[in-house]
Amino acid sequence: MASSSMSTHGSNSSWTAKQNKAFEKALAVHDKDTPDRWHNVAKAVGGKTAEEVKRHYEILVEDLKHIESGQVPFPNYRNVGGRDNGNLSDEEQRLKNMKLH
Repeated sequence: MASSSMSTHGSNSSWTAKQNKAFEKALAVHDKDTPDRWHNVAKAVGGKTAEEVKRHYEILVEDLKHIESGQVPFPNYRNVGGRDNGNLSDEEQRLKNMKLH
């Protein structure tokens, strides 16, 4: 989510898939108690400042909060195995009919 959200947050905000993967790995290594965390993450990512990686993280946290609170609707994936909407389970039908605001 963060990479797609980043495209709307600032002029130097384009993140490649490689940078996002490096960002994820760096976060796993440099937790919140790591001194100079954002500098270390930026160094691991490459091409980003400490402020840019910190903002990328903040946007990721915001995105997760929206997802966990139900503010992001489920994607409308096509059913696998030839099932159509007429054969949805009760739970799938309830999720389909939810109105998320």
